[in-house]
Amino acid sequence: MAKRQNSKYKIDRRLGENLWGRPKSPVNKREYGPGQHGQRRRKPSDFGTQLRAKQKLKQYYGDVGEKQFRRYYEEATRRRGDTGENLIELLERRLDAVVYRSKFVPTVFAARQFVNHGHVLVNGKRVTIPSYQVKDGDIVQVKQKSRELAIVLEAMSSSERDLPDYIEVDDREAKATFVRGPKLADVPYAVQMEPNLVIEYYSR
Repeated sequence: MAKRQNSKYKIDRRLGENLWGRPKSPVNKREYGPGQHGQRRRKPSDFGTQLRAKQKLKQYYGDVGEKQFRRYYEEATRRRGDTGENLIELLERRLDAVVYRSKFVPTVFAARQFVNHGHVLVNGKRVTIPSYQVKDGDIVQVKQKSRELAIVLEAMSSSERDLPDYIEVDDREAKATFVRGPKLADVPYAVQMEPNLVIEYYSR
């Protein structure tokens, strides 16, 4: 888990932002990037601004692969409504994102591993695919045997994050109901996300 922890903090340093709002992030002490040139700040181009917005969103959800992230963009453009809002909703419907939002684990990286290792049930059936798309009304639950794991107990008792209103959580049963797909304004990001710039990046 230490390797994941280090990579998470490297992401914060590289982007110069406390992406997940964690108190131990190195950005809380030094807001500039790593390396001897980290303190130099140049005004980014439009392309650079769009690329940075894409990197922030990809990294936030546990460094989603480029192919998969592009598929989310393509699906978002196919759907009716605002493409940026559609993109956010698709990302928030990921099973690992729902596990993270429900505070069953402390980080989105831990959520991916937690799902991979078979600790999570969706509507009573084990699902081991972190990118699984959760539907409205789906019940996501930590397996009975897994509820006593230290990582789960610590995360659920933590006051570090707030629960969003599009997920209802029963702490006693370690169970979450995905109520509805959220809009950008509903998602409790620790930093400003700009999905409209991500759409501009891909539609160049």
